[in-house]
Amino acid sequence: MSEKIRVLISEEEIEQRICEMGKEISECYHGEPVHLVSVLKGGVFFTCELAKRLTIPVSIDFMSVSSYGNDTKSSGVVKIVKDLDEVVEGKNVLVVEDIVDSGRTLSYLLENLKSRKPKSLRLCTLLDKPERRVTDVQVDYTGFAIPDEFVVGYGLDYMQHYRNLPYVGVVELDA
Repeated sequence: MSEKIRVLISEEEIEQRICEMGKEISECYHGEPVHLVSVLKGGVFFTCELAKRLTIPVSIDFMSVSSYGNDTKSSGVVKIVKDLDEVVEGKNVLVVEDIVDSGRTLSYLLENLKSRKPKSLRLCTLLDKPERRVTDVQVDYTGFAIPDEFVVGYGLDYMQHYRNLPYVGVVELDA
């Protein structure tokens, strides 16, 4: 079996939208510092590009969470694989994710972070698949709403491949 990648969102479209999001987020925080929490692994690509376009003071930390274990289907049990290095109490926290799908993992993550008493807590995602949502998650900043297709690129992978594509593409499997 082999796969082909069809471009869904071009590099230029992504760049333009991230610039717009950077402006919107910077205006929302009114010059106050924001602590970006990048959700690994895929979120790091988007986080770095977004951070470069913010005009407010920025700090960055990373979390890795999993609900998959060694399977391709979610177990429904969310586990923190890598926790934050810094305390977020009293900080404006912006969780930065590559994609919001079912919402299960992010719902858990947001509740966990909320319990740490940040000054504010918001969610930013490059991609959103609202039709896949099974858990209500408030997304504050969305790059693109996309259809329910398997996508790669810009941090998203297929078996650890294609994360480095500068665009978002749809995986089309050939039999």
